[in-house]
Amino acid sequence: MKRLNSIQIVIAAGLLLAPVQSFALGDDDGTSTRSKPVCKKGYVYSKIKKRCVRQGSEIIPDQMLIDQGWALAYQGKFNLAVDLFNLVVDQRNPQALNGLGYSYRKMGQLDRGIGYYQQALAIDPDYHLAREYLGEGYVKAGRIGLAKAQLSEIALRCGTECKEYRLLARAIATGDENDW
Repeated sequence: MKRLNSIQIVIAAGLLLAPVQSFALGDDDGTSTRSKPVCKKGYVYSKIKKRCVRQGSEIIPDQMLIDQGWALAYQGKFNLAVDLFNLVVDQRNPQALNGLGYSYRKMGQLDRGIGYYQQALAIDPDYHLAREYLGEGYVKAGRIGLAKAQLSEIALRCGTECKEYRLLARAIATGDENDW
């Protein structure tokens, strides 16, 4: 297991404790539209206790890093999101890889972002959100044929009525990535 050094722990704790605006874009898997809990400075949301708790100096679980990384990414704080996604111990976690892809794509590093989406999909080919974001990357790159191939893959896996299908279809039709 990869161990975090003290500098990484301080950075991660600082990023986790920074005030974050709530958003209602849904979970990374695209299945929920509930708002993410936001805690005051010095506290993080515990899914176990279902409330904000004071953050100690213990190792931060991967899922907390991923959740906070997505919160930051959806707020446009891509560099901070990348820092958190990179601290995830399981570097083969599809959610973290998808988060890196999303963040790099939004920062204009399209090829790098596409590479992370492809890594996520190599691990979990049924990860609809990674396919949708990869398709948006292809739209941004003007590679509409590849975007349509991702749309077809999404249709095979979740149908034409699922959220990811509709979002990618809209991006292809407009020629532009969706703006969260």
